[in-house]
This record gives sequence, C-alpha cells and structure tokens, in this order.
Amino acid sequence: MHHEDQKLSEEYVQDSFHSYLKSSLTHAKVEKLLESDVLASAEGDLMITGPALCLYFAALRSTTVPPSVPLPRSSKTAPPRELTEANCPPAFLGFLRVWISTVPQNSGLAPEYQHDLARVICGLEAVTEPYDPQVSGIAADLRAVAIEISQRRSFQDRYANDLQAALDAGSSGATLKVKTSFVPPPAYDGSSGSDAKYGPKYGTKYSASPASALPASAFPSRTPSPVLFPHNSPGLERIRQILYAALGDVLAGNATLGRLLKWDPPRAYFASVSLAILEVATRAMQPDGSIDGGAGLQLALDECPPALKPLMVELADIGKQTKKIKAEDTDAAIEAAQRGDDSTVPRLDQLMTMLQEGVGFDRGPTDDGECRVRRESVEGRTVAFSNRINSLALNISRIKTFRERQSEVFQILSAVCGD
Repeated sequence: MHHEDQKLSEEYVQDSFHSYLKSSLTHAKVEKLLESDVLASAEGDLMITGPALCLYFAALRSTTVPPSVPLPRSSKTAPPRELTEANCPPAFLGFLRVWISTVPQNSGLAPEYQHDLARVICGLEAVTEPYDPQVSGIAADLRAVAIEISQRRSFQDRYANDLQAALDAGSSGATLKVKTSFVPPPAYDGSSGSDAKYGPKYGTKYSASPASALPASAFPSRTPSPVLFPHNSPGLERIRQILYAALGDVLAGNATLGRLLKWDPPRAYFASVSLAILEVATRAMQPDGSIDGGAGLQLALDECPPALKPLMVELADIGKQTKKIKAEDTDAAIEAAQRGDDSTVPRLDQLMTMLQEGVGFDRGPTDDGECRVRRESVEGRTVAFSNRINSLALNISRIKTFRERQSEVFQILSAVCGD
C-alpha cells in the first residue's frame, strides 16, 4: 500500500478540521459574514454555520483533481498530506464524497457568486443579481454535512474553543474580552465522553451524541436559541408530548431505524426526532397554526409564549411544504404514466431517506463498484428541506425539557423496535 493510501487516523482529521474551523470563523468575522455577537451567542444555527463555512473555504483551497483537502502539517519536518477518498477514515468518507461533489460547482462560480454562497451559508441575503439557484444547491449540501458533523460529540466538546479563538482574534488586551456562551449539549444517551463510542457510520464504536425570498425558503431565519425557551412552559411540554407520541408511529415497522437504534442510538434518536417533526407537521398541524395531536393533546398558537411561537410557525411551514411536495410527486407520477415512462423516486421518499440515513447515504459504491449519484434539482430543494427539518430537530433536542427525558425515550424506542 502506498503511503498516501494509508488510512489517516480520525484524531488527525479531527484536529485538522478544528484548526481550519478556527481560521474559517475568524475569516468570516473579518468579512462581516458573522458578527462578534453571533459568535458569542448560543444560537443553534451557529453549530451548523461554522462547519459549513469551514467546508466552503476548504473547497476554495482545493486545487487537485479529484478534489482533496490539504491538511496542516503535524510538525515542521512532516511531509504535506492531503485528505483523499483513498486515505479518509471510513467514518468520514460519506461526508468527504458530498464535499468533493461541491468543489467543481464552487470553483465554477464567478467570485461574486462565491461570496453569495458564503452569505447564504451564514443565513444572509445574496446580493448579486440575477441570483444563481446553484448557490442554494451548493449551500444545501455543505450545510447537510455540517448538520451531521454538529452531532458528533468530539465536535461539540471543542466548538466553544473554536468560537473563542475567532472572538479573540484581532482584539487587544486593552479591550473587554468577549466570551462565547456556547456550551455543548448533553450526550443523547446521558453519558459524557468522546467519539470512542460512536456508531460505525459516525465514528468507531457507539454513542452520544441543529434572507431573501430566494434562499430564505431553503434557509429560514435562525431559530431562537434553546436557552431562550421557557423550560417550564406548558406549551413546550405539550409539544414534547406530541412529538414523542409521534416517535412510536415513526418507528413502528421501520426495520432500518430499529437496527440503527441497536448500533448507533444517538443517530437513531436524532433521525427519529426529525421524522417525528415531519409526521407532526404533516398530520397534526391545523390551518390556523394550532396542533392537534389527538388524545387531548391540542395547542393553539395564541396559547404559546412569544419565544415558542417561531417553533410553532416553523412546524406549520414544514407541514405546508411537505403537502406541496406530496402533491407535486403525485402530479409527476401521473405525467410519467401518461408518457409511458418509469416514475422517478418521489421527492417525499427521498426526503424521508435523507432524514433517516443522513447525508452521503447515496454517495457510496454500488454492488458493481460504481458510485451512486443522487438525482436532484440544481438548487438542491430536497436537501435544503431536509436541512430545515434537521436544524429544527437539532434545536429541539437541545432544549432542557426535551433532553431531560431522553433516556426515558430511548427505553420507549427500544420497546417499540424490540430488543
């Protein structure tokens, strides 16, 4: 085996990523893509924006064909290394393949559209006219990878230091030091520790472990930080009960999630919450913005405290968008049948698979050794919508009311799936 084909250690790749993440966040602060108050905040989207920016800047630096990531030298005398498909640790290979697919698209953009891409990643409006829909597609893929990264315990434990390094950059000793308020969420299974307990897809064993009219539909305004939600709100407790009741429906008969629950409970939990959000948004949200979860679990919008209303509005919007996708899938199937063509995979089915299996599930090799390529629109609408649901799930999972009952929920999920 050639030296360049030897698998790099996960620790080395993680260290390299966080080294670049600090410089990416600092660069974004200098370019006013992220203000200091945003870096200092605990906003849920910041867990997605940071790693997505790191992937964006890495794409701009890549000069090889096929694309690779130049890695920092471990010492002054160490030879330069590149992260490639050949030497990438298996846990990160799906992420790398998605990133590789974005590099030629990114490099093909004119400089002004590359700047728009950075702005859209940060939830800002694009400024170049006419807007290039490809920008939304690239941003969607980068944010999808970032969502997966943000679930890793090793990332969560180190992200506060990355943010603080960016805040400290350029500040003098005479100025008041701004401290980041970001703290890692508790591990999903109630344990602490690192990725040494991650499932095979995300680490090595098992474990614990988030505009303008054009991009706004793909990237809604930031969800309020979980710390701002009233923990003792009856409305929030009712939403928790409705979502967790939907988990049973999501898991019933779902063999894939059942298997995932056994070898990677944190990933199964996150996927289940995302699918439960889709279930509630589609079946329980009412036209007036209220939720009817049945069994006496109703909640009207005017019963919610102000901090909770954006969550309700987002659930309602997700429900409306899901119903629109379902109608479009039906129309597409009818048109294909009339032409005598084979039907394509419905977008709603693609969406549910993305939520369940994560980004990059379709980028691995097929049985004949060929690489799968997902059929998607230029603007990446399905990926963007999956990101929207996952972002809400990430924020919801960090709310105290939800995370306090997670161990209990794991027991329920295990009972539904069967041991």
